[in-house]
Amino acid sequence: MPEILVLYYSHHGATREMAQLIARGIEQAGATARLRTVPRVSTVAEASEPEIPPEGAPYAELRDLEECAGLALGSPTRFGNMAAPMKYFWDGTASLWLKGSLAGKPAAVFTSTASLHGGQETTLISMMLPLLHHGMLIVGLPYSAPELLTTATGGTPYGPSHHAGAASDLPVSEHERKLCIALGKRLAEITLKLGK
Repeated sequence: MPEILVLYYSHHGATREMAQLIARGIEQAGATARLRTVPRVSTVAEASEPEIPPEGAPYAELRDLEECAGLALGSPTRFGNMAAPMKYFWDGTASLWLKGSLAGKPAAVFTSTASLHGGQETTLISMMLPLLHHGMLIVGLPYSAPELLTTATGGTPYGPSHHAGAASDLPVSEHERKLCIALGKRLAEITLKLGK
């Protein structure tokens, strides 16, 4: 059974919840989900995070990317871009790029942001850039997902998004939940068809 990596960074928990929903969709479609996160980066030269996170998913290693048949990548929005911890992780993947380890694997993206118009779509696109450089095949959400046409919260054809509010306390809406599960299913179905 193919294993799909759900790699995310979450500061307040919404992106983690989205990752779990995407994993549910992956497993509903008949694949296995491997949840992984990345540590925070330090504002000083010395690392400050423990080697093993105290809760949640384990930290990602390069072998998680090598071993996966597909990838769902999630990050909160930081000024219209992916968060620094996720960018830092991808900056360390040159050895995989040199080997072409990710070329031809399907990948999808998701995000959460404090403001409704705070750069959700540009964040999703910013996460696509390293994936395209690695030769991955980008999977979006088609408008056949009815929630894209009716949502008053988050959701884009580039990938699921969540509007968390200025205090990051808004729950993941029903439409956002359904879009996360739909993306997980779609990513798994495409991965299964590709036979990676």
